Amino acid sequence: MSAAEATDTHGHGHGEAEAARQKFSSITRDIAWVAEMPKPPKIWYGLLGVSLLLLGMLVVAVTHLVTTGIGVWGNNNAQGWAWDITNFVFWIGIGHAGTLISAVLYLFRQNWRTSIARSSEAMTIFAVMCAGIFPIIHTGRPWLAWWMIPHPNDMQMWPQFRSPLMWDVFAISTYATTSLLFWYMGMVPDLATFRDRSKSKIKQVIYGIFALGWRGSARQWHRYERAYLILAALSTPLVVSVHSVVSFDFATSQLPGWHTTIFPPYFVAGAIFSGFAMVMTLLVPARYLFNLKHIITDDHIEAMCKITLATGTMVGCAYAIEFFIAWYSGNEFEQFTFINRMLGPYWWAYFIMVSCNLLFPQLFWMRKFRTNPWLIVGVCILVNIGMWFERFVIIVTSLSRAFVPSGWHYFSPTKWDIMTLVGSFGLFFTLFLLFFRYLPVIAMSEVKMVAPEAHAGKDDH
Repeated sequence: MSAAEATDTHGHGHGEAEAARQKFSSITRDIAWVAEMPKPPKIWYGLLGVSLLLLGMLVVAVTHLVTTGIGVWGNNNAQGWAWDITNFVFWIGIGHAGTLISAVLYLFRQNWRTSIARSSEAMTIFAVMCAGIFPIIHTGRPWLAWWMIPHPNDMQMWPQFRSPLMWDVFAISTYATTSLLFWYMGMVPDLATFRDRSKSKIKQVIYGIFALGWRGSARQWHRYERAYLILAALSTPLVVSVHSVVSFDFATSQLPGWHTTIFPPYFVAGAIFSGFAMVMTLLVPARYLFNLKHIITDDHIEAMCKITLATGTMVGCAYAIEFFIAWYSGNEFEQFTFINRMLGPYWWAYFIMVSCNLLFPQLFWMRKFRTNPWLIVGVCILVNIGMWFERFVIIVTSLSRAFVPSGWHYFSPTKWDIMTLVGSFGLFFTLFLLFFRYLPVIAMSEVKMVAPEAHAGKDDH
């Protein structure tokens, strides 16, 4: 190689390195700006105010429930499970997309997940927190929850560990712990970036504590990537197992409409379906509000629309298979249960479920719908409404008709049922808005790793 060629090659490499540094600096600046801006947009304050108002509604509803008793709900002798368990299963489902995006897609090396993974993980944590409220208050005496600890009680009788309700305790607590560790582990490098960029001494101390002394050395990166991979491997089976265990609450019973083997895969597909819909409901407006359209791109949104379409179609197939199984079984009680769902007193809930979960997501077959943010948010809100009604239909309608007509009841929610449900959304949105304001909402280090500039000069070698 001549001296001129060497100089030319060196200059070319230097230019690529400089362009990469500028690109990485812009990624850090644009993401950190969300937390560093002196004042967030006014709409953020408005949304936070509404969320805190709804959160206060939850506090009032739960306080009244604990001091008065679960008789304030609309539950009756036939429908002991009603809105409380419906809300529980709904929020557990919402928390599934975060782990799927973070862990499963990470193991399959899907680079498009990097821009949405962090927010999805946070959504998982907050949804599981909302879900955990309902089994506790459903017991009516939450201060006696220690009875479920595995030790002999006063009458030398151990808790019933063959009940899937107890399986829920272990499955969900394991899922929540693993998801929290996975979320926090991924934020450590970005928290160190916030620490180094912060001008406030208080923020430097707080971010520094949670950054765990991160300095970005090669040894730290090696340990970090190994730990992140292990947590991803642990989280992946939980995506399938947790909602499968939740479905066992119903599938292990002898009640018509519940006693079916399709529930585990059906519940998992539905959870991913509703989870992705909630991710888009949150991120599509947020990317415009905080000017992140160049990081959370249209391609990311379109990929999530396709997954929502696929899982929604799976859920629709499950609806059809349920009716086929009821007919093919020849069981008159099973057949009546499904006819009653469609044509009985809760027909309106069934058709809301089918239209929102099966019909509206079919719009995502057309690219113009997958690229229109208003239509995407509208369809995703309808999907979440439909998925709540799916849990309502499964739980309430199946319990509304017992084997003898004397045990038939119609469930009507009270204002305390409604306040508890609406208040849980207040808790969820309050936590998410605070997360978006004070923590790294996008994994800066991962976005940089998959950027083309991270591989500059690779083809030359």
